[in-house]
Amino acid sequence: MRSLLLLNPIRGALARIGGTLVVLLCLTATFASCGDANPTDPMKHLSAAELLGNPDCPAISYGGYRETSRAEQPTLDQLKEDIRILHAMGIRFLRTYNVQLPHASNVVQAIAALNQEDPSFEMYVMLGIWIDCAGAWTGSPNHAEQDFEANEAEIGRAVALAQAHPDIVKVLAVGNEAMVHWAASYFVAPGVILHWVNHLQDLKAQGDLPSDLWVTSSDNFASWGGGGPEYHNADLDSLIQAVDFVSMHTYPFHDTHYNPTFWKGEGLDPHDVDGAMARAVAYSQNQYAQVVNYVRRIDADKPVHIGETGWASVSDGFYGPEGSRAADEYKQALFHQGMRDWTQSEGISCFYFEAFDEPWKSAANPTDSENHFGLFTRSGEAKYALWSLVEQGVFEGLTRDGHAIKPTYSGERELLDRHVLNPAH
Repeated sequence: MRSLLLLNPIRGALARIGGTLVVLLCLTATFASCGDANPTDPMKHLSAAELLGNPDCPAISYGGYRETSRAEQPTLDQLKEDIRILHAMGIRFLRTYNVQLPHASNVVQAIAALNQEDPSFEMYVMLGIWIDCAGAWTGSPNHAEQDFEANEAEIGRAVALAQAHPDIVKVLAVGNEAMVHWAASYFVAPGVILHWVNHLQDLKAQGDLPSDLWVTSSDNFASWGGGGPEYHNADLDSLIQAVDFVSMHTYPFHDTHYNPTFWKGEGLDPHDVDGAMARAVAYSQNQYAQVVNYVRRIDADKPVHIGETGWASVSDGFYGPEGSRAADEYKQALFHQGMRDWTQSEGISCFYFEAFDEPWKSAANPTDSENHFGLFTRSGEAKYALWSLVEQGVFEGLTRDGHAIKPTYSGERELLDRHVLNPAH
């Protein structure tokens, strides 16, 4: 997500913190499912091919950070608490972002512990591998070269975790928005990502990684051929052939500030928030189609899934009351539901961004939109997108840091409506 552009990673002790719509269509006769286990059944140990595109295995991006700095790592008990909450709402596939910090390995350990407590407990991971250019985050990045030593170490940590937990780690994602040009602090050329993807594929071929482990890179739609010709090159084409699937990001939320057609235009009612959000979903569908169209020219059978998309519920900046007025819980709920409905009907996995608000993303400004992409608040309140699950008792008995899962605005729609931002200025 582009918030990482604004944040210098902590150095020193913390090191470097830093195709088609028929993709894997879920045919009940042949496709495994996640959500129908009996309490006594063991975990199914599904492969990536069985998980991706499976509507019974919804996916989400997850960070368990509660504080304004990643120096304060969530405990194993806190991670287990979060994972239980996500499991209760039906999530079966988590995406993490790096293995430089303990968080991702602890997430895997937490899942393993939960499965040991209950053999039927089922949760899988797409493990992110952070990739940097030389001089990343220094003010003088060298995009022509990679930080080979750091990247090699990061790859090694990911490989070790996948080897130790093949039942949980099902996808390795090399880089997060590492090829998109606006990632000015750290981006690399596709050839760098290709090098490491090929390395991982070679390890699979040699038997050093599970043969059913899938390898990808998770990046902005433009980087996967959906952007201009500046992104189209031979290394990208080779990368498309090398990955097991394409993981693309789409963020109409960010484009609302620059693209007024979400809210205004000939024949459009600027007060029609529902219509605007339908257009936002259509915008993501179009970006997906742009990627699919490019990928098809290289590999007609390559699956394309959505590695990230989301909508913030709060903003004091570009997307708040003085900007596009895009950020509130009502719009977030409409976008979340629209994306879930579309992707699940088309056999596309969508790692929705994100599970919980993470206050470290813009620590100096608590009301920055980057802190508010979660479907749950920091304290575990369920935002409007999840109110119906609270009403159904899905989270009964579950807590986050001692707080029961309750709806925001005390579950009163009238109170929420007062905070819906009318797009008309």
